[in-house]
Formats: sequence, structure tokens, C-alpha cells
Amino acid sequence: MKRLKKIGLGLLVVLIILQFFRIDTSVPEFDPAQDFITQTQAPETMQVILKKACYDCHSYESNYPWYSQIAPVSWWMKDHINEGREHLNFSVWGSYSEKRRNHKLEECWEELEEGEMPMESYLIMHGEAELSAEEKSSFVNWLKTLK
Repeated sequence: MKRLKKIGLGLLVVLIILQFFRIDTSVPEFDPAQDFITQTQAPETMQVILKKACYDCHSYESNYPWYSQIAPVSWWMKDHINEGREHLNFSVWGSYSEKRRNHKLEECWEELEEGEMPMESYLIMHGEAELSAEEKSSFVNWLKTLK
């Protein structure tokens, strides 16, 4: 029993020490005119879908909820955001070549049609990001018109 208390205390100390290693939540400088919504002149209904289901991980408009400040959860979230932005960053859409834009549009609607996006792990904490079948269909159809 004494050994379990020592292990528990040791884990608590490690968890406390981890809190001193914070993630970077700063937003890099970018030109808002290069944003996907601006570049495509997205209709209001599409903007709502983009903001609720895509922009948190795929733009510089990430929201960091309270639990994103707790290590190691914060590291996991930051890694997801970094990977999302690396794969597709709507904030710098205007800097993509036409070929890359077209490829990214295809990937977007394929991921949506296959139910890969938004990710299940994201939806667990952000149920509001789940798209209805109607939203998904209209969003995919709109994305296809952009190509």
C-alpha cells in the first residue's frame, strides 16, 4: 500500500512538472485576403460549416479550450493542429498554386464523403462540429463547383 502511495505521489509530481511546458498558441502573421473564405467568396451557409467543422485545425483561427492548457493533452492537441495546418491551411489558401488548390478541394470532398473529416477524435469534444447529411452534401457539392 505504501508503495502505491509513493507511485501515485510520483505521478502527481511528474504531472505538475509537465504543466510548465506550455504549447505555443500564438498566431503567425498572415494576410487575411489569402483566406479560403475570402478567396472563394464563400456563401454564408458554407462559412458556417467551415468555421464549425474545419477551421479549428485547418487555419490560423484555432480555438484552444481550457483543457488544451493541460499537459499532455495540450501537446496532443497542438500536434493535431500542426498536422492539420501542414496538410491544409485555409488561412493561406491564396498562396497555393491552382494545381494544389484543385488537389486539396478533391481531398476535402473525398474526406467528407468517406466520413474521415471532421475526425472522430475531434467530434468527441466538439459535437457541434458534426455535420448533418444535408450539410455534408451541400458542402461537398459547393466544393465541387470551385474546381
